[in-house]
Amino acid sequence: MTLLLVATGDTIAHRAAGVATGRELLELAGPPPQRVVVEDVLAEPSWDTSVSTQFALARRVRKALAEDEFDGVVVTHGVDSLEETAFLADLLAGPARGGIVFTGAFHPLSAAAPDGPANLAAALTAAADRALRGAGAVVCVRNELHAARWVRLADGFTSAPHPMLGRLVDGRVRLTSTPPTRPPVVGGEPESDVALVKTYPDMPASLLMTVTDLGARGVVLEGTGAGNVPVELFGTIMELSQMDIPVIVASRAHTTDIGMAERMGAIGANGLTATQARLALMVALSKGGGVEAALRYFGSL
Repeated sequence: MTLLLVATGDTIAHRAAGVATGRELLELAGPPPQRVVVEDVLAEPSWDTSVSTQFALARRVRKALAEDEFDGVVVTHGVDSLEETAFLADLLAGPARGGIVFTGAFHPLSAAAPDGPANLAAALTAAADRALRGAGAVVCVRNELHAARWVRLADGFTSAPHPMLGRLVDGRVRLTSTPPTRPPVVGGEPESDVALVKTYPDMPASLLMTVTDLGARGVVLEGTGAGNVPVELFGTIMELSQMDIPVIVASRAHTTDIGMAERMGAIGANGLTATQARLALMVALSKGGGVEAALRYFGSL
């Protein structure tokens, strides 16, 4: 069995004398459970990760399992946008035969008690465990396993209101819930130009037209807890839908209801967060198709 470790730097690799390489991180994590091939990837800080970097990491994960015959992949990533990149990798992975595990650290190597080496060791163990085959991408931190679709950055990582997928116990994966349904497979390159707009009372409808005038091929609106958006946006939502530019509405509370906006042509995010919905819309528009493609994709998530 051979695992691929993709190291992107960030907090897990920060030390007083610079940034540790993937090979150095591997040495700090202790003897791995299987043979590990290391690849270092130049990436922006996690708080400013570009879409192109996220796409590149997701594609590398997919290729590693589908073409390069690795048995599992571990990606070290900064925690700020780790959940987003992990979810994109989950969307693009298809019927992956091996484990896909993302991990990171809240304390750098230069701290008195760095958590990165232990998290990496656990992630490698998880990726080698057959229990995660077919489960899609997961996040492994503090011996906890969270499905990429459910994970949220809070005080650490949490899957709430969904159950945690499992944990590492005595060097083995112990699943405590059923993994979420795998997303549909869509070929082609994801559409990178999708806008995300947080709604607020008295928000001018012109903001939506501004992002599409600048080239956005789709828009995600973050509505209130019940999925509602200001009534001032209804006319513009209808207009964009008629222009074949899909408008997705996500709820701040992750509900599936989107209120009256659905009557205007908006599409519900099916419980995804606004940031997840943006990534999902990118994938949905991989082969063009506009509103109809978005309806099919989000309807099958």
